[in-house]
Amino acid sequence: MTLHFYFARKFTLLVFGLFGIFAAILVLFDMVDQIRRFEIGSIGFREALHLSALKVPADLYTILPLVVVLATVALFLGLARTSELVITRASGRSALRALVAPVMAALVLGGIAVAIMNPIVAATSKQYRLVTDRYKTGETSVLSVSSEGLWLREGSDEGQILIRAARTNPEGTRFFDVTFLAFGQDGQPAWRIEAAEAVLGVGSWEMREAKRWSFDAETPNPELAAIEQPLLSLPSDLTSQRIRDGFARPSAIAIWDLPEFIAGLERAGFSARPHRVWLQMELAQPLLLAAMVLLAAGFTMRHTRFGRTGLMAMLALGLGLGLFFLRNFAQVLGETGQIPIALAAWSPPVAGILFSLGVLLHLEDG
Repeated sequence: MTLHFYFARKFTLLVFGLFGIFAAILVLFDMVDQIRRFEIGSIGFREALHLSALKVPADLYTILPLVVVLATVALFLGLARTSELVITRASGRSALRALVAPVMAALVLGGIAVAIMNPIVAATSKQYRLVTDRYKTGETSVLSVSSEGLWLREGSDEGQILIRAARTNPEGTRFFDVTFLAFGQDGQPAWRIEAAEAVLGVGSWEMREAKRWSFDAETPNPELAAIEQPLLSLPSDLTSQRIRDGFARPSAIAIWDLPEFIAGLERAGFSARPHRVWLQMELAQPLLLAAMVLLAAGFTMRHTRFGRTGLMAMLALGLGLGLFFLRNFAQVLGETGQIPIALAAWSPPVAGILFSLGVLLHLEDG
């Protein structure tokens, strides 16, 4: 048990150490990129650091499997160089038993990453998008889905327009049972429109069976002055692409809120397949980290006197990258409906584990 704790502690320290190194490097590079993205003088050092601090957690979370591969390679190369692996095997422990501690540590780190780091990344990603939009245009366009339907806020120089619809088509261009509520610069309601259907055209909303209420000092009773029109056009700078982009990316939603968001998205009429794929892939994240440990260990659990240490380390890193890109490729296939969601999420880590066990049994205990 003491040996297991020793291996687990060394592995965990290597993971956190590499995580810190990558964080520092990514912050420096991202600050330069943030300054280049905006016009000269629009943001300074403090704003660039703020944006980088919001963006880097998502980048670190993305490369977590690669960090685990590097930590595993460093761990077993260090153990081989100090002959600790030789002593471990001389004590009667096989290669697979020596891997129990790093694999369990990877599973625990994966669970912590999904349960704690995922919500942090979701919050920082959402805040990064809002801050970036504010620095670029000074306004934001936000869309959300709840049990009451779909909500969209459109910003303009004249104020804000709040749009609520009971449901919509998958393209986000046709809203049903829709309400438009406009607010002026002072935050007071200006007018309200209810329509049975609203279709987003080029530069305007085309509404059918619409009724408009005006809220101003000259209209003491808005209901008496309400106007009903069979067809009504309302100018808008929204596009279907902007509406779809207004949905938070799956990675910008905390895993604890994702099931409820998926249910609301489907009630509103949108496809939630990308979000379902992301949810399953997040649940499979601990298994993926365990697969990365086994894959890297299969090529580095050998004494340095056997030679070709550098080649085996590069091979382990290459296979780790291959598994990482295979997972991303499976995610794309799952989001487009080419393969089932469960297959897209769980097949890469399972395939990685089976392949790694085959390598370990062949090279170490074969």
